Amino acid sequence: MLRLITDFDGPIIDVSERYYRVYQFCLQNVRYPEQSVEELSKAEFWQLKRSQVPEKQIAIKSGLDPDQAAEFAQLRRKTVHTDNYFHYDTLIPSAVEALLKIQAAGIDLAVMTMRRIRELDYALKKYNLGSVFPENRRYCLSNDYVKTTDVEDKPLLMQRALAELPPATETWMVGDTEADIAAAQKYGIQVIAVESGIRDRTQLEIYQPNLIVQDLSTAVQLILQTQQVQTR
Repeated sequence: MLRLITDFDGPIIDVSERYYRVYQFCLQNVRYPEQSVEELSKAEFWQLKRSQVPEKQIAIKSGLDPDQAAEFAQLRRKTVHTDNYFHYDTLIPSAVEALLKIQAAGIDLAVMTMRRIRELDYALKKYNLGSVFPENRRYCLSNDYVKTTDVEDKPLLMQRALAELPPATETWMVGDTEADIAAAQKYGIQVIAVESGIRDRTQLEIYQPNLIVQDLSTAVQLILQTQQVQTR
């Protein structure tokens, strides 16, 4: 049995609008009443995020001073994963079609995400993806989980998934960050990084995934081609 484990935000969900709205909120809340700030365009902001420019530098680039930048970074961390902002997320074009292709091909499909249960449930309900990812194929954080870092937490999810899921002859991981790559590499799983998420190609290359492709749809095409070759 062939299996695909996919991250949620990045391969399936576009989080750029949520992150940008939080950036705007934090900038306006941290600035002094009469202070002139330079709000970045969404394209400028997202390019900085994807190239892993630190939050404080983004704040300073927007006209805040170092003390404000520290406050900005703290407020952003508290805000970006709150319920008020998740409705800004959107589906990546062609992602659902790619997931349905995987299902139709009889490939076992699981999701592995740093979202908490309530955050994942909200999105699965909103986008009607519950049947694509039944409960026994969802790997996420509990609602009260105390996060460390994604690079530490995601391999723990992978460890749990590999212990619970039925054996597979071959497993692929698709993700958009170093945490996805680390989780796959720790357990000898082939990993495809996608450029549709929060890291650009330059950042992804540092972590040496097996492949870097444009999006989930392209990754699925490659996996299906591999399956066809193996079944000939």
